[in-house]
Amino acid sequence: MKIEAKNLSKIYKGKRALDQISFCLEEPKIYGLLGKNGAGKTTFMQLLAGMMQPTSGEILVEKTNPFNNQRLTESICLIKEGNNFKKDLKIKNVLTISSLFYPTWDQLLALKLVDEFSLDINAKVKALSKGMESALGIIVGLASKAPITMFDEPYIGLDASARSRFYEILVEQYQEHKRTIIFSTHLIDEVSLLFEEVLIFQEGKLLVQENTDVLRQKCISISGTIPQIESFITDKMVIDTKQFAGVMTAVVVGIEIEEARTNGFTVEGVTIQQLMIYLTSYKGGKIEW
Repeated sequence: MKIEAKNLSKIYKGKRALDQISFCLEEPKIYGLLGKNGAGKTTFMQLLAGMMQPTSGEILVEKTNPFNNQRLTESICLIKEGNNFKKDLKIKNVLTISSLFYPTWDQLLALKLVDEFSLDINAKVKALSKGMESALGIIVGLASKAPITMFDEPYIGLDASARSRFYEILVEQYQEHKRTIIFSTHLIDEVSLLFEEVLIFQEGKLLVQENTDVLRQKCISISGTIPQIESFITDKMVIDTKQFAGVMTAVVVGIEIEEARTNGFTVEGVTIQQLMIYLTSYKGGKIEW
């Protein structure tokens, strides 16, 4: 399902959570939605889920506004960090209600995942630990098989083993049933290999939208003597530099790895998490990829 943001803005109590962002997600992929706290990620997902209206601009799914449109929101599932379900419901009630809402619901998968995460189907939501409640959210998100499925920090309270299993199941289900998955997380290093495309928000604006492989190729870290590096980066797009004991390291955008190696520099890749940190701290203006 095609998703379009057109000059999309949202203002809360005088503060711009989103500031005229425009982009398009045209095909089923696993998208990483990244940025610091307060960047506007959750606001965007709530707008896309039809939970509220923008202050200005448009959010469209298949050229239709999702707000107050059940036919459309049946195809969109948003799993938030917490408080996804009424506390007095039992797990089996949550699954039943979800099955009635999502036409693509997979009950066999839901029950399999209940066993996978060792949940008691008769337990009430209010009796669940934070990790168990997160597992329930993950189960609903995956079993919904909604054409647009969003996870906003969905793993709070899950240990590393459970998170790893979640990522494995997410990939398995995506390969079996392609859909648009939007994943917002601060544990970027854990999941960045899942992302096919990355969007980075900063202070309500879209900073970057790019294929993850392209990002890894276009941004590298080079190290050498201070005079060598300073001379080399004079006309380059540099988003970070550090110096220690006569050695300078620069994070550079848009140069070829072979070019850097030919100049005798030590070359290293930059992880998606590092890149997000560099970009959201960069004060040098627009970055040309």
